[in-house]
Amino acid sequence: MRIDLHAHSHVSDGTEPPAALVASAKTAGLDIVALTDHDQTAGWADAARTALELGIGLVPGMEISCKTAAGISVHLLSYLHDPTHAGLLDEIGKARDARITRARRMVELLAEDYPVDWDMVAHHSAPGATIGRPHIADALVTAGVVRTRTEAFAQVLTARSRYYVGHYAMDPVTAVKLVREAGGVPVFAHPVASARGRVVGEETFDEMIAAGLLGIEIEHRDNPEEGRQYLRELARKHDLIVTGSSDYHGAGKPNRLGENLTSKEMMERIVAAGTGTAPVGLPDLS
Repeated sequence: MRIDLHAHSHVSDGTEPPAALVASAKTAGLDIVALTDHDQTAGWADAARTALELGIGLVPGMEISCKTAAGISVHLLSYLHDPTHAGLLDEIGKARDARITRARRMVELLAEDYPVDWDMVAHHSAPGATIGRPHIADALVTAGVVRTRTEAFAQVLTARSRYYVGHYAMDPVTAVKLVREAGGVPVFAHPVASARGRVVGEETFDEMIAAGLLGIEIEHRDNPEEGRQYLRELARKHDLIVTGSSDYHGAGKPNRLGENLTSKEMMERIVAAGTGTAPVGLPDLS
């Protein structure tokens, strides 16, 4: 069974509408795909309709932006949570608002040196999507400043550049607790992706596990092999769910659907633990 539990639509920073993303997953030979837009669940309904039409399983999810007290970025995947949970909604609402304010300021700074403006950036986002750095990257590509999103992030939008602006994000321990309260299954996304920036130490892992973290995403292109081995040992020690996934963004990144997969046994554990919302059209996991 082919299961990919990390993919983004244009509701956040992917390039495909939710329905098209599900269709792409079917074409890629997946049996189950998770929709995990950043701080958003607006794509769930369209994705669910298409999943039922095409006969592919859908795991409704979300990727939550977090930050430790030391300023280290953490991404937390939440599967099968209640999308109406008040506490979680309040926190992700703050994060979305902060993203927009941050994006506007970054565009102002970039406009001092490059031929980009807010209208150009907004053109690259879907209606209702939260504009962020990927959309700014797309505008830089259109303006001919860089060739790809990847190049934009490496050369212009890096956290070390003068154009970078931080934004509000909740503490990962708080996020884990809220996801559990919402009946969701919290999984630490690409935890040792050092090429993206600083990664957390063992203390943060311990704090998140104590708060109710249920899984870690190990098979991900941005986790180096030595880091994956550390994560495998951590998973064994704490009996954590282990996932593998693509982190697909459509045409926005080189990641391909199904390039890393989650086992059927781990999918069973996620379904058993998630009580906030139901998966859609899952094949028989027994």
